[in-house]
Amino acid sequence: MDRLENIETFVRVAETQSFAEAARQLRVARSVVTARVKQLEDHVGAPLFHRSTRVVRLSDVGQAFLRDCTELVGRANDVIDQMRDARSGPVGTLRVHALTGFVLGHFASLLREFQVAFPDIHLELIVSDAVVDPVKAGVDCALQIFPAASTDLVSRPLFPVRRVFCATPDYLRAHGTPESPRDLHKHTLGLYSGYPTRDRWTFHHADEQVTMYMTASLLTNSVHLLREYALEHAGIVCLPTLVAGDAILRGDLQVVLPQHLLSSFSLSAVYAGTSRNAFKLKLFIEHIAAAFARVPPWDAAMVDKGLLPAQLIFD
Repeated sequence: MDRLENIETFVRVAETQSFAEAARQLRVARSVVTARVKQLEDHVGAPLFHRSTRVVRLSDVGQAFLRDCTELVGRANDVIDQMRDARSGPVGTLRVHALTGFVLGHFASLLREFQVAFPDIHLELIVSDAVVDPVKAGVDCALQIFPAASTDLVSRPLFPVRRVFCATPDYLRAHGTPESPRDLHKHTLGLYSGYPTRDRWTFHHADEQVTMYMTASLLTNSVHLLREYALEHAGIVCLPTLVAGDAILRGDLQVVLPQHLLSSFSLSAVYAGTSRNAFKLKLFIEHIAAAFARVPPWDAAMVDKGLLPAQLIFD
């Protein structure tokens, strides 16, 4: 019996609360997962899970040993990674869930550079705007703008994500340029549906705040669709500058109400504190962090040209 392998399988089932999902993440048959857990239960002399057709939950024994087992697996993998690094460099697979808006347009060059530096680390990248628990999703970290879903997770901020309202010069010539946030009610609006504040928007100007509710003509979970919608002269949209920056710098889009600031988010790496791939993950996160100063390059260029104020607002 490979006790460490069985312990890792036990931890994966406990974290996902599913034998089938654990099998998918471990890339083995479900019967293999069942057999490994059964071997461990036989060795311990007690059931580790209570099973039913719909629910898998830890027994008292399983609950008592889960944290120690998780730390054991993470430490074992970390030691193996460091041994490999001492011999020939880090080896293995790193699974990452990444925000769509960050990946498209800014991430490919970082991936290439990382793979040049660490050619034996294989990357599996899942791209979506969904907020995930990296443990249950079976990934080593999630790059996202929302807070970690659990206090058991670590969230490391990487850089700020600023949002602006913008439109094409042609649209603004035809329909007028808003002079205050409330003027947005007179326009066709395209808004992202995934922000936690929903339809509530707060603008910061000098020492004043204006909070208002806005209804979108186009509400979508795709910031890239919003950018294309704006470039069709269809209306005013709210976009993160990491998506709109190039078009704004080219003059294809124009920032609306640049002195009325929206709150910014942080793009963060969210991961389990007892990650099994802690050494490889540290290398990956440090690589991303090193690529961006506190002000990312797309924002710095707009600030330098006077298209945006340097100030940031965080809620």
